[in-house]
Amino acid sequence: MTYQRTIIIIIILLITAGLTGLASQSERIAPNKPFNEFPLEIGQWKGVKGQLDQKVYNILGVEDYILANYTKTSNESVNLYVGFYQSQKEGDIIHSPKNCLPGTGWNITETSIETVNLDNTGKSIKVIKLLLQKGVEKQIVFYWFQSRGRIISSEYMQKIWLVIDSVTKHRTDGSFVRLISPVIIDEQTTTARLKEFANKVYPILSEYIPS
Repeated sequence: MTYQRTIIIIIILLITAGLTGLASQSERIAPNKPFNEFPLEIGQWKGVKGQLDQKVYNILGVEDYILANYTKTSNESVNLYVGFYQSQKEGDIIHSPKNCLPGTGWNITETSIETVNLDNTGKSIKVIKLLLQKGVEKQIVFYWFQSRGRIISSEYMQKIWLVIDSVTKHRTDGSFVRLISPVIIDEQTTTARLKEFANKVYPILSEYIPS
């Protein structure tokens, strides 16, 4: 662990400990629209809705979510999960896949930041990219935190902004967005597929996630 990372962790712990009482008084913010209305047709992508296992649902502590497998062709599929939290309190906060995925047998072999250009806007967003491997199988994950009008691609900054917004805005609501796609041809093709899907789904997310 680097010196800089250690300092960041200490700052987060100190601030969080000092402001827990204030954060607990934050408002509970509902999604703009319930996620059961989330579209299963996004451009050429067709989705089939899934459901979280009850035990997993209880662990995550989400108030609303969408879980669906979208396909465009037989070799092009993306699994979408968006978990929405009305209020993040101790024990009921967004979970990082870096902590959860190894427990399912997938090893994280590479972590990086990817830029997704948003069509017709001139804007882009930064997302976290994970390369996963289990035996000979590979998957690529894109994920980001979409909370209180921000796109955050860092677990540390997610925690810092959570504390700041709990005090300045009295809000601790937030969302976790995750896309997963299998590597069938090569990693570049899968990365391009995830960028395409992220570009398509991003405008829809703002209809559900409060800014």
